[in-house]
Parts: sequence; structure tokens; C-alpha cells
Amino acid sequence: MNKVMKLATLGLAICLGACAGFGGPPPMPGEPRAAVEAKQGRPTAVYPAGEDTLLEYATGPFGQYTYMARIGPDGLLKSYGQVLTAEKYAAIKVGVATKQDVLRIIGGPAETSYLSWQKLEVWSYRYKESGVWDSMMHVHFDGNGVVHSLMNGPDPLKEERRGFFR
Repeated sequence: MNKVMKLATLGLAICLGACAGFGGPPPMPGEPRAAVEAKQGRPTAVYPAGEDTLLEYATGPFGQYTYMARIGPDGLLKSYGQVLTAEKYAAIKVGVATKQDVLRIIGGPAETSYLSWQKLEVWSYRYKESGVWDSMMHVHFDGNGVVHSLMNGPDPLKEERRGFFR
């Protein structure tokens, strides 16, 4: 087998392996953490949440879904679900929530930026608004790491580009 074929085969195996965790049935409450990780793969991040542990399964910087598994102190799954939703965004309290709170509610961002004029750090999340529209939620943090505001809009990567020459 030549080098190109070997690289292509390796690339395909890596891609399929990365997607395998999201193809089957979701883990069910009561399953041990080891079973969750066997089904979903290695989490993209792990966050402490009181006595519980949150396992984040993000679909990448261009993905619109992040799943969170809540593991209790007994090592068993309490809940598992998609967190990039309007309900979860509403749980982020302006003026109260911190970066750690946001990580525990919706996981890590797809992109980060900084608005120097306003001195705000921005974490951006791609998601499907109402399960239909390609959108982005932007969470703005002040200099103390507290949520200053949230703003959503269309995902610029998914917007149809129209202009004079197109």
C-alpha cells in the first residue's frame, strides 16, 4: 500500500472514530461513568460541579451541539443532554454568572475574541436556534470574568453571501 493510501486510510479511521461516540443511543441515567465514556469516548472537558462531575462532549469549533453528562459522587450518570439550547442560555444570569458557571452550563466556546473598546472578552457558541436556524450566541465577560451580556445572531459561517459581484 503506498503512502497516500495509508494516510487516507488513517485519516478516515480517525474521522470515523471521532464520530463513533455520537452515533449510537445516548447513555442512560444509572450507567457508570466508564460505560458513558465507552459509549461517548473521551470527554472534551471535565468540570467539577459541587459533588458531581460534568463530562463535556463538544462537537468541535464548527459543531452546533455540546452534550453534558452529569456524573454523581457515586460514579453513576445522573443526566445527559444537549446544552446549546435557549433554555440553557437563559440560565446564564447577567451580572451574576462567572466563566466557571458558563463552562458548567454550556461548556467551552467555539471561538473567543476581545472587544478592546468595551474591554469585554467574548465567548461564542454555534447552535441551532429552535432546532432550525444556524446561529451564534455570544457571551460577553467583564474584566472580573462576570457575564456582562449575551447576544445572539446568525452564524456568519453559514450565512449566504450576497453582494454586488455575487
